[in-house]
Amino acid sequence: MKSTAALGWPLILTNLAQTILTATDLALIGRLGAGSLAAAALAASLYHAVMIFCLGLVSAVIPLISSTLGARPHAVRDVRSTVRHGFWSAALICIPVWLLLWNADSVLIMMGQQPEAARRSLEFMHTLQWALLPFLCYIVLRSFFNAMEKPIWTLAVAGVAVGFNALAAWCLIFGNLGFPALGLAGAGLASFCSSLLMFTGLALVVSRHRRFRRYRLFGHLFDLDIHKLRRLWQLGLPIGATFAFETTIFYAAVVMMGLIGQTSLAAHAIAMQIASIGFMVPLGFGQVATIRVGRAYGARDPDGVARAGWSAYMLGVGFMVITASVMLLAPTRLIGLFIDIGDPANAEVIVLGIGFLALAALFQLADGAQAVCAGMLRGIHDTRVPMLLAAFGYWGIGLPLGALLAFGLEMGGAGVWLGLAAGLGTVALLMTRRWIRRAHHAAIAIP
Repeated sequence: MKSTAALGWPLILTNLAQTILTATDLALIGRLGAGSLAAAALAASLYHAVMIFCLGLVSAVIPLISSTLGARPHAVRDVRSTVRHGFWSAALICIPVWLLLWNADSVLIMMGQQPEAARRSLEFMHTLQWALLPFLCYIVLRSFFNAMEKPIWTLAVAGVAVGFNALAAWCLIFGNLGFPALGLAGAGLASFCSSLLMFTGLALVVSRHRRFRRYRLFGHLFDLDIHKLRRLWQLGLPIGATFAFETTIFYAAVVMMGLIGQTSLAAHAIAMQIASIGFMVPLGFGQVATIRVGRAYGARDPDGVARAGWSAYMLGVGFMVITASVMLLAPTRLIGLFIDIGDPANAEVIVLGIGFLALAALFQLADGAQAVCAGMLRGIHDTRVPMLLAAFGYWGIGLPLGALLAFGLEMGGAGVWLGLAAGLGTVALLMTRRWIRRAHHAAIAIP
């Protein structure tokens, strides 16, 4: 438990730092006006949807390196090869994604968005999209540091990037300190520079630090092993799909809330923002589980696999019990962090928000359990079945049930939240059941 907590807190703070990067851009863009903010939000939503899939793909580097080091602690060549093919995967996936994002206006119009807002979103997207490659390469190096159980370096670099991104966006959006005022294009350019900074920062550490430079991660970059690349994609594509299934159901929930009404949408946005902050903790413990379970898996230690997995599970779900209690006991205080609770005009939003937070308390427990359990299963290279479980839970149970309760039974926003909770609960139960079957099986499928 101590080892899990010690490895987990830098990962949690790094996840929070990356969340702050996007929030900073949107906060500054908001000063350009509602039209600019709407266009940026459309571009950012589409970019995030494809980015999260790509991130899942290259995240396969973590379980591969972890299991390699568990089997052979000094396997320098194999670790270097995995990182190299992580870079190749990042470059290959970017090509079709860049083509898609370059035509983001057509995609958004096909999704029913206003043509003018969709066309305006290109101002942001045509600079933001180039951030994808350096960001994915940063994720590959971050995965290396995490698998090496040295995540403090990624936290330090992400912390510097938060400050740099705020300054760069302020300069490039508004034309401060002698820079040209580029508006939305400036915000995307700032994100590109921040992503490049994060990748460069970690690249300098692995090149100069005496513990890491022996891996020579940038050596033989053009030595491509198709078998190794295929193995990474076999593991990574289901991870990316799982991320995409979970992310898109939350976008679908926003759409349904918008159909219900603007008040429900505002209350939903507040409740979801509160829930998202708490989610960073089990997400971090899920990453810890992948690392520590992967090490034990590579070492052919079934008992170690079980201990590493359940330690992360208990910490992640245990923290969500605390956050759920706060949501139930002090909902008005939490809502007051986002809107003026003394303003009579906000009364209806506050009432709805209190109800949504009560449902979010249930939602938190399920979300924490599925996030950690998915990480545990990745540690034993089990990604395809969890992907199917996620698809079934989110899109087979959560979305249709939410739509039925919200519109068929006229429960409104509460129905959407009950659908989300049911979907997440289904995924959590199914993944936990699969973990129990795998973790306590004598052979645990260790090769």
